Amino acid sequence: MAKSINVVTMGCSKNLVDSELFLSQMKANGYKVVHDGGVADSRMVAINTCGFILDAKEESINTILEFADAKNRGEIDKIFVFGCLTERYKDDLIREIPEVDGFYGKFQVKKMVEDLKAEYRMSLSHQRYQTTPAHYAYLKISEGCNRQCSYCAIPRMTGIHRSVPMDELVLEATALAEKGVKELLVIAQDLSNYGVDLYKTQKLAELTERLAAIPGIEWIKLHYAYPTKFPYDLLPVMREKANVARYLDIALQHCSDNVLKLMCRNINKAGTIALINRIREEVPGIHIRTTLLVGHPGETEDDFEELKQFVRNMRFERLGVFSYSHEEDTFAGETYDDNIPQEVKLARTEEIMAIQQEIALEINQQKIGSVLKVLIDRKEGDHFVGRTEYDSPEVDGEVLVSGKNLVVGTFYQVKITDAEAFDLYGEIV
Repeated sequence: MAKSINVVTMGCSKNLVDSELFLSQMKANGYKVVHDGGVADSRMVAINTCGFILDAKEESINTILEFADAKNRGEIDKIFVFGCLTERYKDDLIREIPEVDGFYGKFQVKKMVEDLKAEYRMSLSHQRYQTTPAHYAYLKISEGCNRQCSYCAIPRMTGIHRSVPMDELVLEATALAEKGVKELLVIAQDLSNYGVDLYKTQKLAELTERLAAIPGIEWIKLHYAYPTKFPYDLLPVMREKANVARYLDIALQHCSDNVLKLMCRNINKAGTIALINRIREEVPGIHIRTTLLVGHPGETEDDFEELKQFVRNMRFERLGVFSYSHEEDTFAGETYDDNIPQEVKLARTEEIMAIQQEIALEINQQKIGSVLKVLIDRKEGDHFVGRTEYDSPEVDGEVLVSGKNLVVGTFYQVKITDAEAFDLYGEIV
């Protein structure tokens, strides 16, 4: 136990990649590493925090306090905290939680490793200790964001957009494939801008083509494209490459011209609709996942009614909704009054999700009788649980498959026999 460390990851999949890079360094230094363990798993813990919105910040702080209490009881010896929350509130955290032995920003993993009397190895800078199931992994292709959305503090925490060089990403993805990864979940705060800083032009299409050529990679899924200046040369790649999933996560946030302007999104409703229609036209059968934000300051009842109709008309295959969180160090936080009551925000969130649930059920019911390629993630009760090319882990629905002796991490042809709003049922063909 003396030379072990438990890394607890809060927040998004981008944070998970950072944790995996840190775990890789510590394991190479002879540490026993644990991910998302409890107090009993190690005398030393490193907490990778999220600082995005109020709920995420509170969850991160509560986790730190739980381990601080454990330290006060003598159950652990050392606590280290890093990630987005410390990037944003380091001085406050040092003052308020003295039990923590070291606070580090989002980009100080090297210093944290060295402060633990371990050697930081540049040769491992893109090699990860995989915490996901062996058959899928996240690939973070850039850091930071140049957009200036009114509600978002991420650029203040992560800095300007910085792409990872294409050759490095291909090497990282190849190493993952050689370890047995079959599904690459490509992530970034802003996929659309990939390559602009390094190559002076958008390079997401070229990167996707190169990733698709890696032996062993059967699915590539793209997450968090930005609608403004969308890289349309990506669409032929998605259409023509069999292992690039017909799936795209693109956060639209709203449709009302009034709200989009208040959000500083640099796109209007007409442009948004044209974008979605073109994506669907050029990539037949694509499933689009989007995220909406309700309750932004200045969103009127008319704006919200317009958004509801937009959701009905566009019939997104996958959709999530957040209610606005008034954040300091954002344009909205410094410029607008948070003038929409919380109960109204929550009611609007529920209304949108009720509409989406009906749409999702209708879309899923259309799949009954079809045969889909399904990747098995785990066994749960009497079913094996998997996903189609239209579903990413954690955020989308699943397929509950009847069958015996299926192998986790293997693809099967599954006939869909029944459907709910967010899950499918099927049997092996």
